[in-house]
Amino acid sequence: MTKYPSRSMRIPPRYLKVAGIVFGSLIILVLIGGIIAYSKRETILRATIDKAVRKAKKDYNLDVHIKSAKFEGLRTVVFRDVSVVPDNRDSLAFIRNLRVGVKLLPLLFGDVKLAEVGLHDGRITLVKRDSLRNYEFLFRKRAQDTVSTKKVNLADVANKLLNNVFNKVPDDMDVREFTISYNDNGDKVSLSVPSATIDGGKLKSTILVNKSESRWHVEGDVDPGDKQFDVRLFAEGKKLELPFLQRKYDLKLNFDTLHAQMKSAERTGDELRISGTWAIKNLLLNHPKVAANDIIVPNGAIDADLIVGEDFVSVDSSSVIRLKNITANPYIKYTLGKKKKLALKLHTDYLDAQSLFDAFPQGLFESLEGMQVAGKLQYDLDFFIDTARPDSVRLSSSLNKKDFKIVKWGKTDLQKINSTFVYTPYEYGKPMRDIVVGPSNPNFTPLDEISSNLKNALLTAEDPSFFSHHGFVEESIRKSIATNFKEKAFKRGGSTISMQLVKNVYLNRQKTLARKIEEMLIVWLIENNRLSSKQRMFETYLNLIEWGRNVYGIGEASRYYFGKRPSEITLGEGIFLASIVPRPKKGLYFFEPDGSLRQGLHGYFRLIGNLMAKKGLTQRDSDAYGFYGVRLKESLRQEVVPDSVVTDSTLLMDDDDTQSFLRDVLGPKEKKATDSIRVSDPNKSKVPPRDTLKVPETPKSRREQRKAEREARKKDGS
Repeated sequence: MTKYPSRSMRIPPRYLKVAGIVFGSLIILVLIGGIIAYSKRETILRATIDKAVRKAKKDYNLDVHIKSAKFEGLRTVVFRDVSVVPDNRDSLAFIRNLRVGVKLLPLLFGDVKLAEVGLHDGRITLVKRDSLRNYEFLFRKRAQDTVSTKKVNLADVANKLLNNVFNKVPDDMDVREFTISYNDNGDKVSLSVPSATIDGGKLKSTILVNKSESRWHVEGDVDPGDKQFDVRLFAEGKKLELPFLQRKYDLKLNFDTLHAQMKSAERTGDELRISGTWAIKNLLLNHPKVAANDIIVPNGAIDADLIVGEDFVSVDSSSVIRLKNITANPYIKYTLGKKKKLALKLHTDYLDAQSLFDAFPQGLFESLEGMQVAGKLQYDLDFFIDTARPDSVRLSSSLNKKDFKIVKWGKTDLQKINSTFVYTPYEYGKPMRDIVVGPSNPNFTPLDEISSNLKNALLTAEDPSFFSHHGFVEESIRKSIATNFKEKAFKRGGSTISMQLVKNVYLNRQKTLARKIEEMLIVWLIENNRLSSKQRMFETYLNLIEWGRNVYGIGEASRYYFGKRPSEITLGEGIFLASIVPRPKKGLYFFEPDGSLRQGLHGYFRLIGNLMAKKGLTQRDSDAYGFYGVRLKESLRQEVVPDSVVTDSTLLMDDDDTQSFLRDVLGPKEKKATDSIRVSDPNKSKVPPRDTLKVPETPKSRREQRKAEREARKKDGS
């Protein structure tokens, strides 16, 4: 059947004629406007420049001077001798010749996109003299910014920023003799660009560091229209590094090649999604707070899917971290607002255990280097904190094994505690003496010859679940995180006896991030692979931990304080010895000259004693569980001198990162007036008896006390 066009689809000729007239009129108007604008373009340019100069002065107190500016052709503006000088500061920028060309079609729709940029002989000089900076305007908020109550949409901000950046990337670029320098009170660094070009999407640049110190190269592809780039940064004939970072921040950082690729950036609903790959080759990192040695990462990369929402930024779980031959899936979400939130997750599938150990960066876990293992391992981490409710912090961490076993030790034999070994304690980086942990040492005491009063008191105070946990108490760690967040400082740790033992026996005493992670890994290896029994671990712990100045092990401690064998320790003496484990060098501070305990410890004795009684480890005692029966050895009493130090009865503050379990789980409590005493000073006027004097301890007094103690320790160690 033949089909004929419907009459309703036909457009009458008169309508087409009217449309043609309207469209033609619009074109004529645009042409007329263009001609007028073209004839007035120099005037418009000057007005625009004057407006920009006034705005720079008003908003940022910058003096901007342009010797000349004029059009060349239809879309290109040429500037000569442009300078930027902050008021009463060093000159910030100067450009001899600058050519800027814009794309005409996007300009009709209000978008300024660069078609070409040519720059010759320019410099940017950042200067800091004492506390004055010529670039501080970058961090200064304008008045209208501080009073604005409008809610900011992060996705909008990120999308606009991304568009502005790519709009300013020209199709063609030719930069010659451009220098950026930074002078921080005489410490200088400069980056000079003799040549940088973009031609047909190909980026090529050379950067000279401090004139001739090293030569860097940037090469790759740039496609601003599709918001894509794929570039590499590397140095010529050597590693890429900035010695300035090491001089200024004690940070040694260098690498062979840095590769950055943005694959896509799309706005979908209320979210901006950015996908890219970031990789680095032969990274070397060294900082005193990170590790004691150089950390080397031969190959590292992340395929990141970044999501920016209305009030959050996140790395999606589809992202992949790559280290050598292993992969892991991270998830990070940071939510902004009055009360911020942080979620962090990390997941791996079951990985070949040896591949995982081989992927550890060289220098990160020194004691495990060279270790050979078999089987498979899988890891999961789930962490969340809401700053509005820090006590509800969530933490779950698990390293799971399948047919895992240790085939060969690395630099350290993790089973050495099962037989006699030599322990060398360090103080302030200096070795004290060698201590044999074994029967050949007359002070070594087998576990069954140590009084149960001491063992039970110490377990109650430090780690009640030691014989049932597998190295970690997540609840203790969780509470530590909450407390440290609220205090804005490291006030509490989550160390178990297992962790304290590993720290003392296997690791150096430097407080670094790497050492803490290595400590946790070794604890997992020992506890989850039964490399040592709990009884042997506890016995070793009791025979090597510090109990006073140059007093190590329970054999030395019991004789030092009481002139007794460890088997003869009473309940009160056991609670006292447990109380000084977190603060061993202060052992003598808690005695009176007559050898009795200062009243400030009374509350601690009742606390520990009640907990022991609740578990059936001792009888209920209304007389403070042996407090009044503790007497310091007579020959030591002459070393006890009254002073004016306020004694906190809980004794849960620590000199080191060894922390009391009680403080971890119970948290800080409000001190009663009777919890603190001020011991009389014979050089001062009379004060009331110690059992009636009430002196509250303030944060300031605690800070002053800790400062004095630190200075005393430094003096003792010098």
